[in-house]
Amino acid sequence: MSAEVGTYESVWQASVDDPEAFWLEAAKAVDWVTAPTRGLDARPPFYSWFPDGQLNMCANALDRHVDAGNGDRAALIYDSPVTSTKRTYTYAQLRDEVARFAGVLAGLGVVRGDRVVIYMPMVPEAAIAMLACARLGAVHSVVFGGFAPHELAIRIDDATPKVIVSASCGIEGKKVLPYKPLLDQAIELAAHKPEKRVILQRPQAVAEMGPDDIDWAEAVASAEPAAPVPVASTDPLYILYTSGTTGMPKGVLRDTGGYAVALAWTMANLYDIGPGDTMFTASDVGWVVGHSYIVYAPLIVGATTIIYEGKPVGTPDAGQFWRVISEHGAKALFTAPTAFRAIKKEDPKGALLGEYDLSGMRYLFLAGERLDPETYHWASDLLGVPVIDHWWQTETGWAICANPAGVELLPIKPGSPTKPMPGWDVRIVDGSGQPVPTGEDGAIVMKLPLPPGALPTLYNDDERYVQSYLSTFDGFYLTGDGGRIDEDGYVYVMGRTDDVINVAGHRLSTGGMEEALASHPAVAECAVIGVADTMKGQVPRGFVVLKAGVDRSEDELRAELIAIVRERIGAVAALREIAVVPALPKTRSGKILRKTMRGIADGLDEPVPSTIDDVAVLDALRPVLRKE
Repeated sequence: MSAEVGTYESVWQASVDDPEAFWLEAAKAVDWVTAPTRGLDARPPFYSWFPDGQLNMCANALDRHVDAGNGDRAALIYDSPVTSTKRTYTYAQLRDEVARFAGVLAGLGVVRGDRVVIYMPMVPEAAIAMLACARLGAVHSVVFGGFAPHELAIRIDDATPKVIVSASCGIEGKKVLPYKPLLDQAIELAAHKPEKRVILQRPQAVAEMGPDDIDWAEAVASAEPAAPVPVASTDPLYILYTSGTTGMPKGVLRDTGGYAVALAWTMANLYDIGPGDTMFTASDVGWVVGHSYIVYAPLIVGATTIIYEGKPVGTPDAGQFWRVISEHGAKALFTAPTAFRAIKKEDPKGALLGEYDLSGMRYLFLAGERLDPETYHWASDLLGVPVIDHWWQTETGWAICANPAGVELLPIKPGSPTKPMPGWDVRIVDGSGQPVPTGEDGAIVMKLPLPPGALPTLYNDDERYVQSYLSTFDGFYLTGDGGRIDEDGYVYVMGRTDDVINVAGHRLSTGGMEEALASHPAVAECAVIGVADTMKGQVPRGFVVLKAGVDRSEDELRAELIAIVRERIGAVAALREIAVVPALPKTRSGKILRKTMRGIADGLDEPVPSTIDDVAVLDALRPVLRKE
């Protein structure tokens, strides 16, 4: 597959002038059972891509490469410093493993359209389970292994899976985290009870099995391989839950055909990765980056992908990313800025880099949170390769703004993820939906239709999809981010405009944390805000007002509140700072002034809102917010 011929400007312009023709041409990079003759089915506000096409995602990721004679090429490398394990799967081996596990699922009654929840650590079997679902036309929903039983139960109830696939444990640094007790508790909490659970037993912590549990290895040993099942391009491939501002997380639905086409296009044109290249995406399969650029995209184009189980530092040192790149010949590393801030903290002069050969590395791609200029310059000076920031969301499935290395590498401006990618018509508008002048801040929106690969709707909730993303400005998708576009067309994304915060690349709802805090019997009301953090981008800070008559040690209360959030949300929430305050600043209508609190905490000269109910409450809180 070759990159687009032409400059960035000509390629982007073609994509917005005639999106159907542009993406139908791009669709030729995918193998279809029935090739599409139509690009777009537009039924505003809903749009679907390649509506008359049929394909199978797993066959595109595996079988077609084996059939083309490339079965001996490395498909997946498992590198786990926490277990001292390395393993390589060729395309033929991975195809056979996936076909057998698809046979296991089929034997449990899983058919096209059924849902399967996957709750696993960073092991090859996680990718195998995802691809096996795709092989059968089943819909997988991967839940990040760091989530607590309550969060897992919510997702089980929404997705109503026929089967859950899990493992006996995960490993966080030197700590073994048993998964099976968490899974059992989640199923106990959930109203929906899945029929069976397939458990991968790991030697670090062998799980006690119940009557509805099936051992992965035993099931695979007796399974008959399953063939790929053709599905409609518009059929769902997966559900991935993302934090909403309140209540139930949103089930982002991803279609099959549009996603396959978008991923194939990006590998050649955005990442400059093709057959035989190795891509190291240091993320987790529980997040959208892991779905797109650990599992599906590299395999679709016949590249080699790496599943890395470990952290960037401490396993055993801050040179692990360099070791992986060197040992496996990675052409590109894709990770979050948080990882590089952690490496910089442990090895500020990059001394460990000198121990490894990174001559084959061509690019560093960073995403998941805003790349601060300091981290950009440090990484750029250290590595001597283009450090490419790009911006996207769980909802979009791939980059909205990026620097298309395979088309034309544009000049890099620190602080900007560069320019909109083909299909993304990005605008900056004010509160009434009118365009703002060049260089001024506003809400970032995209003109409909969104390109292939973006969510067509939310799972079983068209109404919430429209309300959350499409109702604010007619004809536009609301990103929830604010920013500006400069005179050269570079986009600057400055942060969220809702109460979803970004902790080390993980989007988390402060509303969910507030619900957990409010459940404590001593808490009258509370607020959680995201504040700037040099390591993680943002961290949550909690503020609680106690009920009258509560006579408890504040330190004891804080410990209990932190434990509640950890239990309800999981350790990923990282809520460590909770202040007990006499009152929270509010508007006259009773809305807590979270934006104002964030600004003060981040050291900004935040003006007093005209809608404030009691200025004295805000003034009393300022020293706490600023830690004076």
